[in-house]
Amino acid sequence: MAIDVRTKKLAKLVVNYSLRVKHGENVIIAGSTVAEPFIVALYEEILKVGAHPILRLTVPGIDQVYFKHAQEHHLKRFPEYLDYMVKGAQKYIGIHAPSNTRELSGADSQKIAQRDQVMHPIIEYIVSEHDKIRRCTVGYPTTALAQEAGMSLSEYEDFFFGACLQDWEKIGGGIDRVLDIFKKGKEVHLIGKNVDLKMKIHGSKAVADKGEENMPGGEVFMAPVRESLSGWIRFDYPAIRSGNEVDGIYVEFVGGKAVVVKAEKNEKFLKNMLNIDENASYVGELGIGINPKITKFSKDLLFDEKIGGTIHLAFGMAYKENGGGNDSSLHWDIVKDMHQGEIILDGETVQKNGKWLV
Repeated sequence: MAIDVRTKKLAKLVVNYSLRVKHGENVIIAGSTVAEPFIVALYEEILKVGAHPILRLTVPGIDQVYFKHAQEHHLKRFPEYLDYMVKGAQKYIGIHAPSNTRELSGADSQKIAQRDQVMHPIIEYIVSEHDKIRRCTVGYPTTALAQEAGMSLSEYEDFFFGACLQDWEKIGGGIDRVLDIFKKGKEVHLIGKNVDLKMKIHGSKAVADKGEENMPGGEVFMAPVRESLSGWIRFDYPAIRSGNEVDGIYVEFVGGKAVVVKAEKNEKFLKNMLNIDENASYVGELGIGINPKITKFSKDLLFDEKIGGTIHLAFGMAYKENGGGNDSSLHWDIVKDMHQGEIILDGETVQKNGKWLV
């Protein structure tokens, strides 16, 4: 199989830089067969370092079949086999490569929410237990993602690989400078076009993603103090989850909880997601995008949350590494443009109209 040289470079980057896979480790590769060339390249790199690749593959269309035909006992069953596999691995590579980004747009949102709750313990283990397993979520260019981004496949591949195949050691220095600012912070005020929102943060536990937890990386993220959010926000970009595009999202917060939730499109789906459990309507993450090569919205969260001059709020689960404080089976990041706004930290404007002032 002939594999694009950029695909091979990406596989080496993920195995050797993002996860630093070691000899003898068990490494799960989870993804769709749509990304077959990348899966093969990862498999090869893992073998080269003396580790053990474990494949967990899906095929296009399988999720649609599941949510159409799954009965109550299917939805409620906890996958012990997967739990065993994950807890026996030291590294986990999750590949984001959809063949159809709207595959689940017609699926029952209640079924999706119910299954999310059952799967939550495994997901939480993968993303939170860093002393036991390290994970990296990595994209791979597909025709579906190119169409969503409004690009040809070749244009999208250039955009994709340009955002991933960077000098992460060099970029990391700039990201760390932003991280250091927020690590000393206690309160954030987002103000400007379509936002006036205040929150206290667990600043000392802020984390930088320099291409290690996600590829592409390029963000600083932290957990708000659960009940501290007050104010309102209107998200400029649509939020997409399980194939459902939610547009014109407006939220008001009181005591940290989203008490007014509106959307111009798919409002019912949005409200269903924020009612998965009692904590889904609280915010578990404030993230700030810093990837220098991602400058346009592509309808792919893995990239969009890294756009310079944006922030994102994640409804639901707060990562343990950020200090926790909100446990939920939901973790849904929604992006807000701040090119006409300010990020104020402890009374000082640190970013204005997308430009850092410190």
